[in-house]
Amino acid sequence: MFQKLEYIRVGSYTKKLNDFPTLKKQLWEKLRDTKFEDTIAKQDLQEINISTHINFQPYFDLKQIPIPSDLDKILFYLLEDKILSKQDNGLYSITNLGAILFANQLKNFPSVGRKALRIVKYNGKNKINMEQEILLDKGYVIAFSEIMTLINALLPTKETINPTTGIREKEILYPQIAIREAVANALIHQDLSITGTGPVIEIFDNRIEITNPGSPLVDIKRIIDTPPKSRNEKIASLTRQLKICEELGTGWDKIATSCELAQLPAPKIEIYEDSTRVVLLTHIPYVNQTSTDKIRACYIHTCLKYISGEYMNNSSLRKRFGLGTTASASMSRLIKDTINSDLIKPLDPTTAPRHMCYIPFWG
Repeated sequence: MFQKLEYIRVGSYTKKLNDFPTLKKQLWEKLRDTKFEDTIAKQDLQEINISTHINFQPYFDLKQIPIPSDLDKILFYLLEDKILSKQDNGLYSITNLGAILFANQLKNFPSVGRKALRIVKYNGKNKINMEQEILLDKGYVIAFSEIMTLINALLPTKETINPTTGIREKEILYPQIAIREAVANALIHQDLSITGTGPVIEIFDNRIEITNPGSPLVDIKRIIDTPPKSRNEKIASLTRQLKICEELGTGWDKIATSCELAQLPAPKIEIYEDSTRVVLLTHIPYVNQTSTDKIRACYIHTCLKYISGEYMNNSSLRKRFGLGTTASASMSRLIKDTINSDLIKPLDPTTAPRHMCYIPFWG
């Protein structure tokens, strides 16, 4: 961005910006402090043309406000929430905030055109056989319900018999709240300054991978107890008002808790150079889980217990994995492995082994 600040127009002349060091510094500071959400995505629009580019109906529906019949009142709300801005010439601009959340078609906005969500379904456990690919070229708010519907339609299911009605029913293999929170986090907290890429949801027979541009803002080992941080504060604030996210830092807690209650392998976070991936796994019997998966589950279980004012022990860990008392020795070995990984520690090392409780390393 800085390299582009090379010239400035002065009257009918073009001057090198380096000839005006003070002005160059001021312009750079202004650009540096301007958030992506505030930047203009499309400008010079007349009032009547705004609805061609953005769909503001969900804004009023999710806020539970009757949509005004007067266009000026509609524009008042959209201006207040920085979805629009008014220009000095009396025309209107749509901000990046307005475009990425409410665009009828993201491709019509160059600044966010590559941020459309891709959903990819594979046949099997790898990427060799792609079964289906869907590009949702809409603002995230207006597409969110459709996103969840599409994901559920593509997820593997199992048939169960309703004990009351005797009717066969299909059961999705993942907790709905885990999927919803992971998707919302990927959309809202992605790094929008990384160009040429957007969020992707990949569905395999044994897992879901949800990837977004950017690295986490907090240490992933402390993601359960760390106060919330938002990379895109205005997007997070507005989506909270629209009940898509809570902005309380509880998203990962809900993902981890729902997977634990369903006795699924613990969700995991994978960090790459310029992206973050959340992986949700279908059921794997305890004996078939890797050592890494078991240790991660033990640590997350300990964290969830601790933030609830309780402590992890052999009994609670057995319950987390759906195991009986015969698995006590296995749980003891897992606890020892997790301690050796510097993730948990005894609450009181002097306690008798059978009464030992454990807390996270940061507790």
